[in-house]
Amino acid sequence: MSEERASDRVIAGLGVSPGIGIGTIHVRESGALDVPEYSITGSQVPDEQKRLKNAVDRARRQMARLRSKARGRLNTTANLTSNEFGYLLDAYIHMLKDSRLVRGARDRIADDRINAEAAVQAEVVAIVREFDAMHDAYLAARSEDIREVGKRLVNHLTKASVRPLSTVPKGSVIVAEELTPADTAQLDPRKVVAIATQVGGAQSHTAIMAQALGLPAVLGASGLLATIKSGDQILVDGDMGQIVVNPTEQSLELFQRRRNDHLREKKRLNRLAKQRAVTRDGVEISLQANVELPLEMANVAQVGANGIGLLRSEFMFMNRPTMPSEDEQFEAFRSLIERSEGAPVTIRTADFGGNKSAAGLVGEFGESASSTLGLRGVRLSLARPEFLETQFRAILRAAAYGDVRILLPMVTTVSEVRTAREILARAARRLHRRNIPIPIALPPLGSMIEVPGAALASDALAQVSDFFAIGSNDLTMYTLAIDRGDERVAHLYNPLHPGVLRLIQFAVAAALRARIPVSVCGEIAGDPRYTGLMLGLGLRELSMTATNLPRVKKCILDLNLVAANRRAQMVMEQMDPMRIQALIEEFNEGD
Repeated sequence: MSEERASDRVIAGLGVSPGIGIGTIHVRESGALDVPEYSITGSQVPDEQKRLKNAVDRARRQMARLRSKARGRLNTTANLTSNEFGYLLDAYIHMLKDSRLVRGARDRIADDRINAEAAVQAEVVAIVREFDAMHDAYLAARSEDIREVGKRLVNHLTKASVRPLSTVPKGSVIVAEELTPADTAQLDPRKVVAIATQVGGAQSHTAIMAQALGLPAVLGASGLLATIKSGDQILVDGDMGQIVVNPTEQSLELFQRRRNDHLREKKRLNRLAKQRAVTRDGVEISLQANVELPLEMANVAQVGANGIGLLRSEFMFMNRPTMPSEDEQFEAFRSLIERSEGAPVTIRTADFGGNKSAAGLVGEFGESASSTLGLRGVRLSLARPEFLETQFRAILRAAAYGDVRILLPMVTTVSEVRTAREILARAARRLHRRNIPIPIALPPLGSMIEVPGAALASDALAQVSDFFAIGSNDLTMYTLAIDRGDERVAHLYNPLHPGVLRLIQFAVAAALRARIPVSVCGEIAGDPRYTGLMLGLGLRELSMTATNLPRVKKCILDLNLVAANRRAQMVMEQMDPMRIQALIEEFNEGD
């Protein structure tokens, strides 16, 4: 919604990439086409299928050129390697191989006797409709990828032209209904100062790639295109999630001061990268990074993380109808481990089910695999042991290149850990028979504590686990029975609820008694307001989004651990979340 304030117009959205950009609007048209549809004869089918093949070949070459341009631009402007940013474009190239989209369009030409453009459009509609019918947030987000590839094929078939974004004037703010990764790959940060779109979310490719390019971005700004035109001045605040159209001088001065303050604070925090996270009373804390995509590795190195505390392996299953092979997974893991340069890497086995899906794995399980209370996490992996063994073999091979730990998601019982350990041993034996080098000692196998049952059974789980990682996000959700995606109850989500804190305390104490490492890797780990509480509860390892690490480190450097222990004891005696919040704020202000 927008509101009038003086002569500037303020539009609220979702801030997905931090910073403030001020420039001139360049509207990116959606490029929607009227797709021609006409009947063909049987004798015309081979020619029409050849047209489709030529369009696929041209689209693949175009995507390869975009990938090459993105690689050069990122290597020079964002300090990223080609493997990071190009990974998302590789997903498009993969879909332009003999994928369901291409095969389906080719079959429609023959079966329905229609032209190639209409066949592509019909297949896109069919695939997207299937994705939407599954009510799966992950697949819904992938629908935009299918549409983008289909649009490119239609463009080549109709010989339509779209003005490249690389030609925009310096100082431009790109405004669009939505931007695809291929669009974003054309952006030159020397010319573009920010991005604003009418649709999109924090997990979209546009958000991820805007972060990689270091461009402030606000997505999901409803009604944006109806309130702007090319040539208007615009301000994009990626921190607050605000867009200001034709800002007043007063607004410009205010945001300019905020931008300068933000840059100064960022420089101060960056100077801490090589400094160890040691409390005022001499206790060192390990600060590690959560990694969801390879492109985040540049940030991990930049902030001086002690390693990767949570590598989510789902990125290898994105945008593909089939499961990645052992070799594919091995190469991906090895690349990340080598880039960690000896720092520990904790690889979580694939956590599918709930709102995260992989068509090649969960399709056969139907509704159970799409429920947060159904077949997800380690349950799903154990239901397909051949899949888990393949992933274990890939991890074991990659472990020969660095310090690796393996983490099992959504553990609830001792038997799950024992069964997984048997599969890991079997994977190692088969690799030995193939004379493939793996570490002499198998990597530590740990359990994620993210459901109340696991926390309450943590004493038993500690006897069969080599380490714990507490996933505070899911632990909060399951403890309070709250879906953060439901706006009617999202405001009740509170990691400071006494029940959640008691479960964290119980799991930490069980790990300490068993003398196994324990970390927390949810959002609470990356929020400096809660750092004192986490350390006071006994945690000495925190894993978080890399961008949050400098602020947490600064908090640790200013913190007295003895005082944090006393305050944590006071907090755990409380029953009211509001009182807990007040005690934490008082500690942060006074320490």
